[in-house]
Amino acid sequence: MQDNHLYEYAVIRVVPSVEREEFLNVGVILYCRQQKFLRAVYTLNEEKLHALSPETDVNTIRPYLDAFVEISNGSKAGGPIGALDIASRFRWLTATRSSVVQTSRVHPGFCSANAEDTLMRLHRQLVL
Repeated sequence: MQDNHLYEYAVIRVVPSVEREEFLNVGVILYCRQQKFLRAVYTLNEEKLHALSPETDVNTIRPYLDAFVEISNGSKAGGPIGALDIASRFRWLTATRSSVVQTSRVHPGFCSANAEDTLMRLHRQLVL
């Protein structure tokens, strides 16, 4: 029988006008404690974003999305939050916030021994 590993994930969203509560799914962040895995991946579809909010400046949003990736990777570019342990970084990234870049609620699931495959599958299903 194949091992199942509990994971948690959230969808990364761009909310160009917070008061309107409209959003575009742009990425996924996945955490699997058993595999010591935390990674975020995103794809920003500029055409869809501009259809939702023509005045949105993509160049302002990209650094925030890049920060999700850097912090999840634990790199120095992630600053002091990037230096935290994996679970703390995941909790910080998925904390409720009212900014242009937000995450959905955290959802659980089970994956095989390769959390990377699960992350990419979720990204295809929920973003692309």
